[in-house]
Amino acid sequence: MSEADAAPGKLGDWLGLIRFSHTVFALPFAALAAVMAYATPFSSGAFPAFRFRDLIAILLCMVLARSAAMAFNRLVDARIDAKNPRTAQRHLPAGVLSKSQVWRFTLLCAFGFVASTAVFLPNPIPLIASVPVLAFLLGYSLAKRFTSAAHLWLGVALSLSPVCVWVAIRGAESIFAATDLFAPLTLAAAVAAWVTGFDIIYACQDAEFDAGAGLHSIPARLGIAGALRIAAASHVLMLVILGLLPLVARDSGFGWLYWAALMPVAVLVIRQHALVTPDDLGRVNQAFFDTNAAISLTLLVVGTLDCLFV
Repeated sequence: MSEADAAPGKLGDWLGLIRFSHTVFALPFAALAAVMAYATPFSSGAFPAFRFRDLIAILLCMVLARSAAMAFNRLVDARIDAKNPRTAQRHLPAGVLSKSQVWRFTLLCAFGFVASTAVFLPNPIPLIASVPVLAFLLGYSLAKRFTSAAHLWLGVALSLSPVCVWVAIRGAESIFAATDLFAPLTLAAAVAAWVTGFDIIYACQDAEFDAGAGLHSIPARLGIAGALRIAAASHVLMLVILGLLPLVARDSGFGWLYWAALMPVAVLVIRQHALVTPDDLGRVNQAFFDTNAAISLTLLVVGTLDCLFV
């Protein structure tokens, strides 16, 4: 099928292209950062003014930035995906969508993301930072061509969301009063360790292909067993950082409910690693989606209840 003959694509095709359901991974942490930002007083004792439009802007920014990054990933990986049996039926290799269509979609989402940051005005920081942040997000798609730290790149990319949300809500005071950023940076570090770990697990499916194609990944470099150990260490680090969060973010209002929730979160992390072994990767998708969605949503619900109501 030629570019000109490509069908417009159904809504399900576009949602599948960007794995829209996976938005549930990062969005809850952005929402939790928003709750923390509103619940934490400034040094003056005042609280940030609540504006409903800021919440809409956060949602738009998260969805549009992630959509642009995922679509860009599919574009730059189209040839690689076509050669990999696991990914050969993705939308571009299979001809469901054309490159020109996906390029237009990527640019539209990128423009929409930048435009959405203007909603936070008169706070200019989100608009100023929008292009550098988007460039970093898009850069992940190229990382596996030159570094095995591509998993960490993705982790840091998703961890930007709590910090960006915090600064968008609280404004310049978060920049000039460095201690004001300790809470979102701690949450961001937990997100980075969490995402790095589960991306390594996901990449185990392509360890042999990546090694043969000259692509860089932890599984291709260390083997599946070694990669799973690195992933486990990343998730232990995540749990440690989550345990430190109430101590760092004392003014946010975390209490007994958050501490109690860390136990089921730890159980979910253990379950994730129990589902995947070097000899059995058949349940990677279950470990990747179901478990991680449960972790992020649990922390959002419990964190919100603890900060605002308990």
